[in-house]
Formats: sequence, structure tokens, C-alpha cells
Amino acid sequence: MSGPVRMEVSAAGHAGHVYASRAPGGRSATPVVLIHGIGASHRYLRRLHRLLAGSMDTYSIDLPGFGATPRPRNTLSVADHARYILGAMEQLGVAEFILVGHSMGTQFATEAALQAPGRVQHLVLMGPVVDPRRGTVVQQALALGRDALFYESPSSNAVVFTDYLRCGPAWYFKTLRVMMEYPLAERITGVTAEILVMRGANDPVADADWSRRLAGLARRGQLMEVQGTGHVVQHTRALEVRDAILAFTGPRAAVGDALPGHPE
Repeated sequence: MSGPVRMEVSAAGHAGHVYASRAPGGRSATPVVLIHGIGASHRYLRRLHRLLAGSMDTYSIDLPGFGATPRPRNTLSVADHARYILGAMEQLGVAEFILVGHSMGTQFATEAALQAPGRVQHLVLMGPVVDPRRGTVVQQALALGRDALFYESPSSNAVVFTDYLRCGPAWYFKTLRVMMEYPLAERITGVTAEILVMRGANDPVADADWSRRLAGLARRGQLMEVQGTGHVVQHTRALEVRDAILAFTGPRAAVGDALPGHPE
């Protein structure tokens, strides 16, 4: 399978990057769109992207201000990012899709599902944030630090922290304020799509009680835990995450496929 094709896409007044892979044999399955979290990029979604691309057209987005994309002049809201996601996929001719978000990407994905309910049939929220019972920046930073020290692999830490450096502190902290204020528990109740809340069983950022609560608040929600991993579950347990997404959304792949290469 060839690597994804990078496209520069401007939508909703902002510029980002979309990485696209076509599934072998055409478009029989609904496409899937992968959304990163704060400070990150498509890079920590590469393993999952490659695996999903064996079954369906797969798109990973670098949102405006992240990865190698231009920094917007003003801070973007969660709704702004959602409009970019929807506009970018519309430009690429993708009307309906499965939306998968990680960490703050779960906020962007939820908001996109609210803005265009007819376009998002399934929503996967991996490591969702922010639990209001731990609603301070210090509490979130401590949880993230504990995750990096005890539950992540060296490769996941390397990808995440080099992306943080690329993002830069100014844009990171502007976006952090937006992340801390978004009421995910309230917004998820209005989503009509089926929702899978997924977490690594050791994740201190999205703990079991918070994740279970979110799944219960959704109109059609369920919870899945992936054993033996932390917050960046899609990198450290990409195969299990792929299988869970395919089981949740319908199309099935051969369980136990070898992971096709590692991200740089």
C-alpha cells in the first residue's frame, strides 16, 4: 500500500493539510476521517491510518495552526475547527464519513457531528477531554505527565513532544484555553450519530469514570477500553483500535493483521 497523499486544503477561511489514502478495490465502505488533539498532528495517527486504509478510504487532517500548517491570526474556537473539517471534506467530495477524534480532537469531532448531523453517522471519541471534575490546567498537566512517564512508549512520546515543539507555546496555550472551556459533557447529548467512547485502560487523562459518564450521556453510546496502554491508544495499540472501529462501524477486517511499518 502506498503512503497517503498530502493535500493543502483551504476551508472556512483557514488553511490545513489533509492526508488521503484510497482503500484497495474502490469505495465500498464509508470513509473515515481522523482528527488529532491539541499540539499534535497526523503523525501520531499514522499507524491507525495505515491500518484503516486497508478497509476504507482514510483521511487524516492537520488542522490550521498544527503540524506544518500556517498559524491563523486569531485563536480558533472548537466550532471554527469543526467548520474547517466539514468544509475540507466537502471540497474533497466526501459527503458522509466516520469521524474519529483523539483528546481535544474529540471536541472538534463532536462539534462537527453537531454542525452536520446528516454527514457523520458514527463518531469515535478516543481519550476524550476535559473531565470537569479535573477541570484545571494543573490537573490536566499532571495527568498528561503521569501518562507520558508510566504508560506511553518511547516512540509515542517522541512523536507527541516533537509535535508540541512544532506547534509552539503561543499557539498551544491559546488553544489550551479553548479546550478547557469546551463543555463536552453537555454537547455530546445533542449528537445523533452512534458514539464509541474509547480509552486506554491506564489513561489518567480520560479516566474510566469520565469515559463511562460520556458514553452514558450519548443518545446511542458505548464504551470500550484497550488494555495495557495509556492516552495515546491509537499509536501504542493501533491494531486493537482499528479492529474496534471496524466492529463498531460495520466493515470487518482480518483480526491479527501485522502492523504495516512504523511511523518515523
